[in-house]
Amino acid sequence: MTRTIRYVWAAVAIIASTSLFFTTVLAASADEWTKRSIYQIVTDRFALGNGASPSCDTGEKKYCGGNWQGIISKLDYIQGMGFDAIWISPVVENIEGTTEGGEAYHGYWAQNINSLNAHFGSADDLRSLSNALHERNMYLMVDVVVNHLVANPTSDSWPQTFDYSLLQPFGGSNCFHPECFITDYNNQTDVEQCWLGYSGLPLLDLDTENTTTVATMYNWVKDLVSDYSIDGLRVDTVKHVRKDFWPEFAANAGVYTVGEVFIGDVPYAAPYTNGLDSILDYPTYFAVYNAFTNGASGNMAVIADMVTQAQNQYNHGTFYVGSFVENQDNPRIQSVVSDQSIVKNVMTWPFINDGIPITYYGQEQGYQGGNDPANREALWSSGFNTESKPLLNHIKTLNAARKQAITYNPSFLYSKVNFIPQSSASSTLAVSKPPLLALLTNGGSSSTESWSIPNSAGLFSANETLVDVLTCETVVTGSDGSLSVTARDGLPKVFMPAKTLSPTGSVCAGEAEGPTGFNGA
Repeated sequence: MTRTIRYVWAAVAIIASTSLFFTTVLAASADEWTKRSIYQIVTDRFALGNGASPSCDTGEKKYCGGNWQGIISKLDYIQGMGFDAIWISPVVENIEGTTEGGEAYHGYWAQNINSLNAHFGSADDLRSLSNALHERNMYLMVDVVVNHLVANPTSDSWPQTFDYSLLQPFGGSNCFHPECFITDYNNQTDVEQCWLGYSGLPLLDLDTENTTTVATMYNWVKDLVSDYSIDGLRVDTVKHVRKDFWPEFAANAGVYTVGEVFIGDVPYAAPYTNGLDSILDYPTYFAVYNAFTNGASGNMAVIADMVTQAQNQYNHGTFYVGSFVENQDNPRIQSVVSDQSIVKNVMTWPFINDGIPITYYGQEQGYQGGNDPANREALWSSGFNTESKPLLNHIKTLNAARKQAITYNPSFLYSKVNFIPQSSASSTLAVSKPPLLALLTNGGSSSTESWSIPNSAGLFSANETLVDVLTCETVVTGSDGSLSVTARDGLPKVFMPAKTLSPTGSVCAGEAEGPTGFNGA
């Protein structure tokens, strides 16, 4: 790859107010992140360090008590599903009290970027989380917001007035664009220089053309990453900041950066992959969501088309993208689809796609929240149960299979997903990323679907045994290396050649044909 793999190990002594921390700093590159699988957490809704389980009504939009110590206490739970990275909510101090949009429990309404959100814990707590992850060889991704800060209006007049002294380290109106709310998303100047929100909850737009403001943000992100040994950044509202701001921001961060460009259009989103390492792959997300949540009218062929566009137009292709099917800004799949066969098909997608798979907390427990704020439920209400949880086991298996594929095929991470045409193109998808072959359908549990993989695809040899890692059932290819599969339950299938599996591994060891001690290398 063109991007250099870079490790920066250093023993760093960080003196906090009460204690001395010695931590290892790993400046993780995009290439290093490709090997990872990310579990996304809304910090306030995940776990409490004291083990409490308070009531939490998402509709009230209030802090419920989740914190960084709570995350530390549940790392066994996260790692047990096979995840080796977490993405947490923004960590900086937010506006206090109740606004027209509720409290800032989510972390996206910053008021002082040089202080931490005390609701989540102290500086010591955040460093402890970073250290606890690194001791497990796990990565820490932190969400950051550059585009805006938030303050309550001090008058009802127009334009509104604000106490800019609260907005630190800026403190003056000259650091922000003049007040105007975005009304035309086809006007990129408006998108970048006008404000998100509305008169009751304005998000004051930072003037990222102001050289002083720009220098402040570049220095801030460098210090944030260094102070808390952060391995990667998810960057909010990227399309609302001029494109040429991002390359130096990413360079100052010195770690993997993945941006949110909330749009379903590849040509619009693609240029942002030139400034950051990559983006959350929203264009493909929308294609996947529509294909699986619209019943018989859902078209699986659109997924293949969108991925192909992204592969051709994103810088570095789709190898560094964040691949996801749920997050804090979009409805959970089970808010619109209850058929568990369809749910499992959707959940399979990020693990067999190009890029870095991201799973939103609660998906493994079958959470069903709709649009924000309903999709920000408290995970402690699940009891963190790992028994008799089909979706949790589904994720665990997919994580293990992906890791085995990475081990077996050195080119896996940088091989493009390929789509093998099917006769039922609207309801089936055959996705090849050797040694994985995924067969997906949106037909549901009452459907019967068939897939045909011709020998011209060049995937398998004659009479080769393949293992569906989701069931450990086997099939054998034809004498010409072709494959025909029929499923009567609408469940996804993820095949790997038996020769790629280890008899001592965690993926269908009983069906493995690799030698004892084989690790896929």
